[in-house]
Amino acid sequence: MNAIATTQPQHCSDEEWALRVQLAHCYHLMDFFGWTETIFNHISARLPGPAHHYLVNPFGLNYREVTPANLLKVDLNGHKLEDSPYDANPAGFALHSAVHGARDDIHCLIHTHTTPISAVVQKKAGFGHHDFYGAQLYGRIGYHTFEGITLFDDEKVRMIDSLGDKHILVLRNHGIAVGESSIAKAFFLLWTVQRAAEIQCAAGALGGEDNPLPEAVSQKCADLTAMLIRESGFAVKFFDAMVRKMQAERGAGW
Repeated sequence: MNAIATTQPQHCSDEEWALRVQLAHCYHLMDFFGWTETIFNHISARLPGPAHHYLVNPFGLNYREVTPANLLKVDLNGHKLEDSPYDANPAGFALHSAVHGARDDIHCLIHTHTTPISAVVQKKAGFGHHDFYGAQLYGRIGYHTFEGITLFDDEKVRMIDSLGDKHILVLRNHGIAVGESSIAKAFFLLWTVQRAAEIQCAAGALGGEDNPLPEAVSQKCADLTAMLIRESGFAVKFFDAMVRKMQAERGAGW
């Protein structure tokens, strides 16, 4: 990558640049873990301030090609606020603008549809809560009926209604969106959802009767995990460790 793609521009504040670096790392981690859908899907991070502007990936780039400087800055209508040779994926505007416009507590939103997640959200029952990771999601998921590719403004209000006060939105027959107050917290939440989906798919392929958990135990797990994420540096430690692991295997830099 050239210097333009990796160096902080003079007009960019240190606070915004730090957010750009972390979001670019998040894109690279998604690729590292194999959670990408080629050039599709999207992760957004809300910028500080009352305008609800946010950063999102340039459409057409692989996640490994995302850098802090080539991330797009857009408003709630998806309009670019700075010059860029790239455009954003129009399929992301309805989802991301809806959430960033309605939920001040969500500063990062990750949308993906890995194979295990897509398999689980295809099922009418959705996510189970009888394994270690599934229990951590108890009471934390909103379900939204599939209406086709999320391109249209009229679906926004229905997606927000489906999400409610939750931080996980299952897009039935499609994929998932997870949102949290920081990039690190959103990434850790997605990791938990992905592990729950993997285990649910694996358990479903086995014969024999499942060992159910009482609802009270699942609720206890969910409450404890939510507290750890929101009230400690747990998610930051996890995110930073995964970045170090990725850079050790791939090398630092963009």
